[in-house]
Amino acid sequence: MDKKILVVDDEQSIVTLLQYNLQQAGYEVITAMDGQKGKDLAVLEKPDLIVLDLMLPKLDGIEVCKQLRQQKVSIPILMLTAKDDEFDKVLGLELGADDYMTKPFSPREVVARVKAILRRTQFMSEPAEEKAEDTDSFRIGGLKIFPEHYEAYFEEELLELTPKEFELLLYLAKNKGRVLTRDQLLSAVWNYDFAGDTRIVDVHISHLREKIEKNTKKPVYIKTIRGLGYKLEEPKGE
Repeated sequence: MDKKILVVDDEQSIVTLLQYNLQQAGYEVITAMDGQKGKDLAVLEKPDLIVLDLMLPKLDGIEVCKQLRQQKVSIPILMLTAKDDEFDKVLGLELGADDYMTKPFSPREVVARVKAILRRTQFMSEPAEEKAEDTDSFRIGGLKIFPEHYEAYFEEELLELTPKEFELLLYLAKNKGRVLTRDQLLSAVWNYDFAGDTRIVDVHISHLREKIEKNTKKPVYIKTIRGLGYKLEEPKGE
């Protein structure tokens, strides 16, 4: 079955361009031209990915993203904007967008980003019983990570992670005990667009701590190494 993409943009020319190129790449495409309709379609149609413009009538892209995440809708979101605004970029990612592109863009690049995000999330819907066969899982204290299934558990409860949060957690786990600079994490997990914008790393670290630390002010898993970066370590006594 074709993957379904929801395109939400108030410029008809952009919608037409993206719809054509995504359909040519083999995706089913549904569209909306305002934020309220986009949010409603996301809940009703359950697309595999949303391409979401920042500046929209009725509800802007930030608010759509925020409301969907509050409703526990974890569909990956690729955010588009005509504004090269660092604040908007960080805020969008902080509220749960998975990737970010600034207009003008090439349709080929959008399709490439869509493919990359969907590749990262393709294992999310696999049956849970198969996880026992995952030999490459990571166990660190009460944390269990299953890379092939794109799932992580903390104290036996499934964590609700965005694709980027999962990738960051997995990279930290693969480098357990090693100090990783913000630039290293930025390069490894985001690898484009955000050169030097290490606030994005801090935002995602904060999100992860909220989900796996009992006391975020005194973390035992993800430690801040002052002046350097972060490291994930086995909690003492585990």
